[in-house]
Amino acid sequence: MFPVKTTVATRYAPVVTWALIGTNVLVFLYQLSLPPGEFERFLARYALIPARYFAPATAGLGGLEGIGGIGALGNGGYLPFLSNIFLHGSLFHILSNMWMLWLFGPAIEDRLGHVRYLVFYLLCGVGASAAHAFVNASSPIPALGASGAIAGIMGAYMRLFPLSRMLVVVPVFIFPFFFEMHASLFVGIWFAIQLIQGLGGLLSGVMSITGGIAWWAHIGGFVVGWLAISLVRLSPERYRAFYRDEGVHGFLPDGRRIGEGPWR
Repeated sequence: MFPVKTTVATRYAPVVTWALIGTNVLVFLYQLSLPPGEFERFLARYALIPARYFAPATAGLGGLEGIGGIGALGNGGYLPFLSNIFLHGSLFHILSNMWMLWLFGPAIEDRLGHVRYLVFYLLCGVGASAAHAFVNASSPIPALGASGAIAGIMGAYMRLFPLSRMLVVVPVFIFPFFFEMHASLFVGIWFAIQLIQGLGGLLSGVMSITGGIAWWAHIGGFVVGWLAISLVRLSPERYRAFYRDEGVHGFLPDGRRIGEGPWR
């Protein structure tokens, strides 16, 4: 099930979303340009290694401890809690993350304004990093990726536009099938998967010694976004409410299909 389009109306160009996508792409291209030894030093400094903060005596630190003289907290100090959200491990990793940011980010940026949106995005990213590091305190494996920050955007989207619709595609063999569904259902299924996987890993007791997807970064980012969005969105005095006819064709401005209840 792959999301293609959302239905929430926006007024302003999502310049910060464009800038975030561009920054992530440029950093990824820089990563690709690094020879293996330099890439390892780059990860040691800017990726998030929880054991460096909570279990510095952990042996090995994923093969990165000692590289370039990097010690228990690394030359970057606590910067990796922020810098890791601009790093990606593969082409699929960055493409999937940037697509989700492009899909959900513009509506949130429109409702927050550019500066608040940027601060909100970074806050979600740091919250996601903190959640991952806390749950995986002894892990020597570098964590990286924008998915925790984007999970915060998705949490905000679900909070602001619970009845909005989105277009998704499901491939059946070689044939793509398009259908419409509530965005809250899509995001809710996504979050349930993160929660099940995260709790499963936590209960199994192998969180800190296995790699793969940072489930708790997704959970943490989502929760931060869900809780914080109501505190930072622009007030009616600073952002004029939409009129009913300002929505996307066939949909109200908040993404609901016309006829799904009264317009406030």
